[in-house]
Amino acid sequence: MLTRDEALSLVRTKVNDERYVKHMLAVEAIMRKLAEKLGGEPELWSLTGLLHDLDFEDTRNDPSRHGIVAAEMLRGLVPEEVLRAIMAHNFEHTGIKPQSTLEKALIAADAVSGLLIACALVMPHKKLSEVTAKTVEKKFKSKDFARGVDRARIQVCEELGLSRQEFFNIALEGLSEVASELGL
Repeated sequence: MLTRDEALSLVRTKVNDERYVKHMLAVEAIMRKLAEKLGGEPELWSLTGLLHDLDFEDTRNDPSRHGIVAAEMLRGLVPEEVLRAIMAHNFEHTGIKPQSTLEKALIAADAVSGLLIACALVMPHKKLSEVTAKTVEKKFKSKDFARGVDRARIQVCEELGLSRQEFFNIALEGLSEVASELGL
């Protein structure tokens, strides 16, 4: 299995847009906290989060291949469950239905990262430390806020046995650990 340093090096080789790198770092941090909460293996889950959009720049114009290409790049480097989670996180296009806790966690973490970062960016000092779960819940309910964030994907947290409030708190805790890397 790839080490975290090897995975990050691969991400930096394949992803040129720093915003996407930061997104992947954010999802990695959220996945680590979810693994701790849900009894998953933190290294495996965080690696899944870090690598989930490895092919985004290659498949930007062909969403049906997003996740599939990443799995092809990573075959033999990570366990099969990581490959399946990466393909399932784009299930609407790949047809790979999310089944495992890892797969569902990745879908929810991927979506919530965008909402949390958007919340931080509208705070007075643009800092993640200013964001609370209550703020996130309010913004979640506002359909005009962060319109690109798919609320139904965030709701997948309930399939993991987590309320939205609990999920927001876990995700905020994860992001707080990498806030400086994210510039937040």
